[in-house]
Amino acid sequence: MTVEQNHIQKRFSKLLPFLNEKQIRLFAAVEAESLGYGGISAVSEATGVSRRAITIGIKELNDQNKNSSTLTERARKLGGGRKKLVEKDKTLQESLEKLIEPFTRGDPESPLLWTAKSVRNLANALKKQGHCVSYQTVCELLHQMHYSLQANQKTMEGGDSPDRNKQFEYINNRVKTFQVNNQPVISVDTKKKELVGLFKNTGKEFHRHGSPEKVNIYDFPDPILGKASPYGIYDMTRNEGWVNVGITHDTAQFAVQSIRSWWFSMGKACYKNAKKLLITADGGGSNGHRVKLWKIELQKLANELELEISVCHFPPGTSKWNKIEHRLFSFISQNWRGKPLTSHQVIVDLIACTKTKMGLKVNCQLDEKDYPVGIKVSDEEMSAINIVKSPFHGEWNYSIFPGKL
Repeated sequence: MTVEQNHIQKRFSKLLPFLNEKQIRLFAAVEAESLGYGGISAVSEATGVSRRAITIGIKELNDQNKNSSTLTERARKLGGGRKKLVEKDKTLQESLEKLIEPFTRGDPESPLLWTAKSVRNLANALKKQGHCVSYQTVCELLHQMHYSLQANQKTMEGGDSPDRNKQFEYINNRVKTFQVNNQPVISVDTKKKELVGLFKNTGKEFHRHGSPEKVNIYDFPDPILGKASPYGIYDMTRNEGWVNVGITHDTAQFAVQSIRSWWFSMGKACYKNAKKLLITADGGGSNGHRVKLWKIELQKLANELELEISVCHFPPGTSKWNKIEHRLFSFISQNWRGKPLTSHQVIVDLIACTKTKMGLKVNCQLDEKDYPVGIKVSDEEMSAINIVKSPFHGEWNYSIFPGKL
């Protein structure tokens, strides 16, 4: 900024409290004309007044045929002007969220969400609910809510189910029912295993020019440090996360132990009157709907906590749509981008420091227990589970009650 611009800025700052909208425009116009060529850009940079407003002010100054109505034009008061639609219609954003939510999809490496519904269809649906809104306004609201349209991407992990969308809606309704009754709802999953040691981690961070952090050329696992298996629990109501970092195998025992740790560390204090617990989980992995040991361990947990534990699994090929992926894991990946995960403690600290503008808080612990693989579950043990399957896809939706095993 030049010396002349500094003088303009000082004069403008002193006069600003006494100027209305039109007077600000005329002040900037006078200063711009006094500077000559390039004056509009210079004054705009010094005062923050837009180039368009300064141009209008210059036209007003140079108009020698102003009539009385122009001279006495009303100046808009501070805060004047047309109110935003979301300010006039308090329920508009909530109604739009409800239309989108059952069909929400997410990218686990990005906080950005997107919807398959067109803005025109959404606008028509909102109009039927009594909202006066155009599709352009819906488009603006979606961007403000961090939604965007994206092209098709090959992320499907398995076959498609004919009842996929119905299962999404079923899960959405179950979640809302639990939340209305102040019962805990958690989304669970295992984040991808991470190599521990001086290995390259995707992303960049600031270093002095020409001095990047040195890491190993080859990604051969360290025989001592091995890998870390972060198992996450995301509280969908409170926007809080819990991550249990395992050092051995990602098994059903490890998954349920992680849920147990979350309950005694965070959940129990937040839901003192809880009678039920709802878990939304992927269809495969250590918490898969076909894993017998998962149900055995959940029965033990239900007996221990004296809670009815309900589980809703996502259909095959939709694990990336689980809430925990884009509301917890994506932010963890962003927080440690470009940082080598040199030890288990570094992983724990980086996860625990993850925060977002929306208030996400994350707690993390290191689990050094050994979880063996290959545990067999007999038919007799399965028959001792106090389980009730839902009439709608009982293999995906079921509740385990205390009392058996």
